[in-house]
Amino acid sequence: MIVDRLRAFNLRELRGHPARTSMLLVVVAISATLLVAVLGIAGSITGSSDRLIAGIGGNASLEVSGVTDTGFPEALCADIEKVPGVAAAVPMLRASIGKPSERVVLLGVNEKVRAMLSALQRAVQDKIGPLVKQPGRVAVGSGTGRNEGDTFALGVGKGKDTVTVAAVIAGADADRVNAGNFIVGPLPLIQRLTNRPGMIDSVLIITAPGADLGQVRNGLKDVAGGRAIVAEPTFRSAQSAGAVAIMRTLMVSAASTALVVAGFLIFNAMSMAIAQRRPMISMLRAIGAKKRQIVRDLLLEAGLAGLVGGVLGSALGVAIGRQAIGVLPAALLQGYESRTEYILPPYAIPIGMAACVVVSVAAAALAARQVYKVEPIEALAPVGASRVDAVGLRSRVVAGVLGAGLVAAAAVVGSRDLGRVSVAAIAIVGVGEVALCFAFAGPIVNWAAKVASGFGAPGALAAATIERAPRRVWATFMTVQIALAITVQTTGSNFNAIDSTDASFSSLRDAAFFVSSSGPGVFPTAPVLPQDAESTIASVPGVRDVVAGQMAYATVGGRRILIQGISPGAVAPPSNALNAQVREQVISGDGVVIARDIARALGLRAGDELVLATPTGERRARVLQVVPFFSLLGGVVSMSLANLRQWFDRPGSTILAVDVEPGANRAGVEAAIRDKLPADIQVYSGQEAAKAAGAALQQGTVLITVMAWIVVFVSSVALLNTLMLSVLERRRELGVLRAMGSSRRFALHTILAEAAGLGLVGAVIGTAFGAANQYLSAVALTHVLSIDVVYKPIPVTLLFAGAAFALTLLGAIPPAVRAARLNIVEAVAVD
Repeated sequence: MIVDRLRAFNLRELRGHPARTSMLLVVVAISATLLVAVLGIAGSITGSSDRLIAGIGGNASLEVSGVTDTGFPEALCADIEKVPGVAAAVPMLRASIGKPSERVVLLGVNEKVRAMLSALQRAVQDKIGPLVKQPGRVAVGSGTGRNEGDTFALGVGKGKDTVTVAAVIAGADADRVNAGNFIVGPLPLIQRLTNRPGMIDSVLIITAPGADLGQVRNGLKDVAGGRAIVAEPTFRSAQSAGAVAIMRTLMVSAASTALVVAGFLIFNAMSMAIAQRRPMISMLRAIGAKKRQIVRDLLLEAGLAGLVGGVLGSALGVAIGRQAIGVLPAALLQGYESRTEYILPPYAIPIGMAACVVVSVAAAALAARQVYKVEPIEALAPVGASRVDAVGLRSRVVAGVLGAGLVAAAAVVGSRDLGRVSVAAIAIVGVGEVALCFAFAGPIVNWAAKVASGFGAPGALAAATIERAPRRVWATFMTVQIALAITVQTTGSNFNAIDSTDASFSSLRDAAFFVSSSGPGVFPTAPVLPQDAESTIASVPGVRDVVAGQMAYATVGGRRILIQGISPGAVAPPSNALNAQVREQVISGDGVVIARDIARALGLRAGDELVLATPTGERRARVLQVVPFFSLLGGVVSMSLANLRQWFDRPGSTILAVDVEPGANRAGVEAAIRDKLPADIQVYSGQEAAKAAGAALQQGTVLITVMAWIVVFVSSVALLNTLMLSVLERRRELGVLRAMGSSRRFALHTILAEAAGLGLVGAVIGTAFGAANQYLSAVALTHVLSIDVVYKPIPVTLLFAGAAFALTLLGAIPPAVRAARLNIVEAVAVD
């Protein structure tokens, strides 16, 4: 019965208006595309890491892992095996080589790996024995592209040597370990190649049946004595997910805006459908159809459109997400040991489709109220003439109070130092602004009517039309306002964040050159430069000074953060944010400075004591100052280079800042430095280093900017749809005017005057909201990025406002032309 009625009435109407149906499906599909793409990108990054950890860890219940990438002594494994409840302790050296897009996992294992029940164990268990007996032999995953018998150079520094491929491991188990991009060899060989004799990165713990996991964990912590971290194997992935969580929050916010705009379009599309179906609806009511049946059919129709749009958009979202993985900034992926491959989370498509269906049904329900509350005889009247278009005073008051409360709450959330939670202020203020606009829908409609009335006789008619259909006018205004506010807020906040990031790294320009193994755009955490690099560079003619520095990943308070060692003359942030006294104290080893996000997470202030787990045992340091630092990857603790080298057992440097003599030929000095260093060592200018820091953030915000412009496209489609609805509602009225002698030009000017009224009011209010949201975003991003994001109005704001107004007029041209070309007889006979 329901299916027959849907096929006879609703689906036939959808087929009868292919243009409107296509626009509706396109907008819903775009919303699903953005959501699925965002969830797929974020899920792929964390999913790749999770898959690697599961592929290596298998049935391990706990892992003893190194505080930094230097690991901890292999001798500790013997004490770990003695802890009650430990059935097996599998030592492993784990390292990543290559840039993020080409990352290969290097694994050193011994025969104890046979105790594991993991993809790695199944893949290599038959290879371990032969590898141990044949020196210089390794097994590689099929993803590396190497063949059995190949020889290649492997390792770092003095440990670098040539190895031979003894076996190529393929199959499903191998694919679960970094998609087959791994090299595995005997633990002593990998220790030598990485120049880390006697050191390991982790011990995977398999507990005995019935063992108490809590007691085993406590026993392992006692043995570790602060020299290593005891946690679940998934801890490695969880502690690296901070940057992805922030980016995902920002991108989901942008994608959700597209859904909001789609909701307004669906509301208007359903209003258009109801306007065209009034004769049919009146007939159904007259022959006994219940109002609930009609409304239910309309909701099913909208839900079906949302479902179809969600399916189409989800497929496109998967394709876009797969492509986007390859262009993610290296700095965002730096903290992960796995190569990022596209892994679609199982929840991505269901969430995208469900969101589209829910928004479609909710928006259609608002439009369908005009059917539910109109009597049969009243259903033949045009929309706007009915009392259902009038919004009650109580509803407006409730919306106004709610909107004001949400705006106030957004101001509080944005101004408080809540970390990534501060980003929620952007979404909260957006909902609050929608509620305020609903509360002041009457004045907004009146302002639009007054603007339209300024265009002569056609404007007077347009003003009357605007006043007669306040709901449709409000929805059209909201489309313009939201699109403009989002454009101004997104473009402006991205500009402010990138500009402020550039400013925070501007001190890098004070160095003539930097020398490191990682190059510009990523933090120089590894590998350590050759021991003689500093003296070699200092001997180059024209070099005035060489300042050593080092950065390393470490675990503090369950967070993976950056440890930075600075020395006299250091120019890298946050040393530029320190006053002279604190700087001297840090360099002399009297304390540390920490980034704001670490201070927030650990509840620390200047003067408090910070406890650090290090490979040499637990260390305590006084916090001298809390500083701003671009902490997208988890925060930074700055200390003296001497303390970092000693405490974290990391002799040497990972970066060198080079200053040249006044008047020296910089190009010649740079060429001389390159000639004296190994080919894999990077030499780049301070200008390049500063520029790359901001470029990394800019690359990360590209997707957010693209989403904002997609929202603008969705809004333009919505404008076209809603203004076409105006023509359909007034078809008979326009036909009567034409029959009375009005010209086609008069009809065209009437539609354009209506669009001008809506466009001008929407542009003014949208610009004001966008500027306010940009300021709030700057405040919120200050807490998210842990740098001082300075609000600066962007010069193109007025250009955006003009473009929004022009877009409204352009969107009015097709319906205006349609109105001018109305057939008088058909228009008059429509009812």
